[in-house]
Amino acid sequence: MANTNPKSVGVLALQGDYEAHAKQLAAVGANPVEVRLPKDLAGLDALILPGGESTTMNKLIDRFGLRKPLIDFCKSKPVWGTCAGMIMLSKKIEDNQSNVTPFGLLDIDVLRNGYGRQVFSFEDKIDVSFGNGTSKLAATFIRAPKVTRIGKDVKVLGKFNDDPVLIRQNNILASAFHTELGDDTTLLSYFLKSFLNG
Repeated sequence: MANTNPKSVGVLALQGDYEAHAKQLAAVGANPVEVRLPKDLAGLDALILPGGESTTMNKLIDRFGLRKPLIDFCKSKPVWGTCAGMIMLSKKIEDNQSNVTPFGLLDIDVLRNGYGRQVFSFEDKIDVSFGNGTSKLAATFIRAPKVTRIGKDVKVLGKFNDDPVLIRQNNILASAFHTELGDDTTLLSYFLKSFLNG
């Protein structure tokens, strides 16, 4: 059945794998909107901060005057940060030699490249729980951040080798891994259904 009221979901489109997110959003009947300037946030129902290179993303966010508008949006609207997006949402970045300034909205600390550099990228199945039992989800780790501290209000939805890799805090979902690079839209569908009420 066609979605008669498609949600408008922004994808930060400064750098990274935003096109893959947009493709998946369109596949599940949402309306993807590329966000490059503050005005692009107007009217959005939710936002995805994609994977990419957090140092470059950090610089471009400031260059295009997006930092305060993004932070304000992410304080109240549904947002999903994947990989670099998780880094940008975090409270603190350990060993932050690149001077990336995180938004400080998600009560976690992260270590960039916690699972190794690009050459150590890998795909595996992780255990996830969306409240109806545990299931397996295909996850791709590319220069993925490792969560080193979790605040008391952060809920762990998925783990890899006992490390939290999928977490939720209020209106924020964050994954250390990528799912948008394949055809599995399980996590995207969960985000749209649970955070935007369908």
